[in-house]
Amino acid sequence: MRVVLVGPPGAGKGTQARALQSTFGIPQISTGDLLREAVREGTPLGKQARTYMDKGELVPDSVVVSLVAERIQKPDCTKGFLLDGFPRTIVQADAIAAELDRIKQQLDAAISIVVTRQELVERLSGRWVCRSCQAMYHERFTPPRKSGVCDACGGELYQRTDDKAETINARLEVYERSTAPLLSYYRERALLHDIDGMGTPEAIAQRITTTLKSLTPQSVA
Repeated sequence: MRVVLVGPPGAGKGTQARALQSTFGIPQISTGDLLREAVREGTPLGKQARTYMDKGELVPDSVVVSLVAERIQKPDCTKGFLLDGFPRTIVQADAIAAELDRIKQQLDAAISIVVTRQELVERLSGRWVCRSCQAMYHERFTPPRKSGVCDACGGELYQRTDDKAETINARLEVYERSTAPLLSYYRERALLHDIDGMGTPEAIAQRITTTLKSLTPQSVA
């Protein structure tokens, strides 16, 4: 099964990808992880990526697509994969579709996790991180036993700039401009499945699992 997870910041794509990875026995592929690993190992693509990352610039689509193309041809992807956070644009979607076509594969589904804007802001703005051990907490879901203090090491908890309300709204606007058009792209190709992203992570995972298992046997092989 070859699946793309689409959704705005705070929708829970990473959480759901990890759950689906366990359920279906296929790897979660995150472009952020791929980039960091390639840079750390000093691969040819990693060296290319580093020249941009060191300058604080976006890594070009050609490099990111090449990394993903390499990854999906590894043995653990024989039964499929979950693309988490990729593609982000229609250009990337076209590029990875062409690569899959080249190796005689195709996507089976694009899962869109749908969450209200108010809920997204509440989820993201409630996150706090320990300055010492980087443990993460959430005011609503996983609060520390003592406000402002890490349960694990006693370190000070702080809120990242990315998790402040004004920054969150800007991030959501960027998503709506650049990534949301992917919904129309995949809907036109009869690949899109909208999933209610409200509720517990377990309930959302069950909705996604039910949807994917409802696909024809040919498409989940």
